[in-house]
Amino acid sequence: MNPILQQDLNEIKNILENVKLQSLDFLSAVDAIATSNKNTISTDRGLNDLGLGTLAALDEFNERLAPLMVSQTGPRYWGFVTGGATPASIVGDWLTTIYDQNTQGGVSALIELESINLLLQLLDLPKTFLGGFVTGATMSNFTCLAVARQWFGKQLGKDFAKDGLTEPVRVLAATPHSSSVKCLSMLGIGSQNFTKIKTIEGNREAIDIADLEKNIQSLNGNPFILISSAGTVNTADFDDFKAISKLKTKYNFWWHVDAAFGGFAVCSPKYKYLVDGWEASDSITIDCHKWLNVPYESAFYLVDEQHKNLQCETFQNSNAPYLGDPLENFSYLNFLPENSRRLKALPAWFSLVAYGKQGYQDIIENSVAMALLFDAFIVQNVHFELLAPTRLNNVCFALAGDQNQEKVYLFLAKLNDSGKVFMTPTMYMGRKGIRASFVNYRTAESDIDLVIQEMQEIIKTM
Repeated sequence: MNPILQQDLNEIKNILENVKLQSLDFLSAVDAIATSNKNTISTDRGLNDLGLGTLAALDEFNERLAPLMVSQTGPRYWGFVTGGATPASIVGDWLTTIYDQNTQGGVSALIELESINLLLQLLDLPKTFLGGFVTGATMSNFTCLAVARQWFGKQLGKDFAKDGLTEPVRVLAATPHSSSVKCLSMLGIGSQNFTKIKTIEGNREAIDIADLEKNIQSLNGNPFILISSAGTVNTADFDDFKAISKLKTKYNFWWHVDAAFGGFAVCSPKYKYLVDGWEASDSITIDCHKWLNVPYESAFYLVDEQHKNLQCETFQNSNAPYLGDPLENFSYLNFLPENSRRLKALPAWFSLVAYGKQGYQDIIENSVAMALLFDAFIVQNVHFELLAPTRLNNVCFALAGDQNQEKVYLFLAKLNDSGKVFMTPTMYMGRKGIRASFVNYRTAESDIDLVIQEMQEIIKTM
């Protein structure tokens, strides 16, 4: 064995102890660590011949790279709908690395299947959904829409998985997330090849059901794929799933629900109504590193078990005959895009088992309560205005008045540069805006007060 590698193996207890202490220091100070950092480094570091050993590498990391790290898991990182990492999920993530299992079968597959079962209970969905873990909402959408593409082909007597796209795939959507549009590109359907459905009149991003049915009828009974939203990216708006489920009984289409963060509304009796009817869908996307508060990278897909054959046709490793019949010898290898995966289910398993239904109800309701506190400040302050009603956990706002539109992003830059909070720019109904997303389990009223104070100080300088 290489002598430096042997030395590290001999010193593994001391090495991990150093990392543990550093991790505890970061977690205990996460509230005070800056949410943004403009500093940078040169990335042309040379690779030395002998290697430094882990402790020396850790020293260099702490000197050069650690100072650039920002508090993305902290209570005031309100950009990109980024959640935190619960203590239990950190344990699961560490153990995932330590055990380093192949996730296609064996105990890893059992953990993954059990985690999906726990998530179905949390989301109050029937066990007729089959699921698995992927990296994020993009790959979850990709998995679901790939099976939808195969379904569409079969309606025309085609096998797109084997023969490629031989017919245009019809897709309907109103406000699809950019990840879904990206998936249409990757799947060969075309990022611009979808019919845009009107949204409900007024300040809404949700599907106008009447316009949806009008477009359906114009297809004259031909199949299509519908992409709907459980929590749009700007305003957390929800499509009317009860109405869509009724259309599902009349027309032939694949119904996909992008519920990357909004699906967790079901955890609260107050907000569960927002997803009423989604159980009739064919596929659902859920992101775990958002409101489930587990570390990056983690998401899962759900596909109704009636489409199991289609999913296997889409993803099976057909040139690996030693695996046997993919339907009789279950392996995630035949049901997911990636052949190689970490055991992403373990952090979710730990967090679900540790905190249960009540724990996640509390996280969701606290996040919404914090959003409403921030909303109240925006409404009451003459310098700001809401661009849309706060329906769940996203607050979409701008500087008040059209005359201040050119200052919106300048204000945001100054706010983010303070390092006390991080929000993201957006465009909503043709206007420049700012979006604050509340999903971190740590966020408290004191964080809202701190951000409000900083905003008031900055607006004085504008």
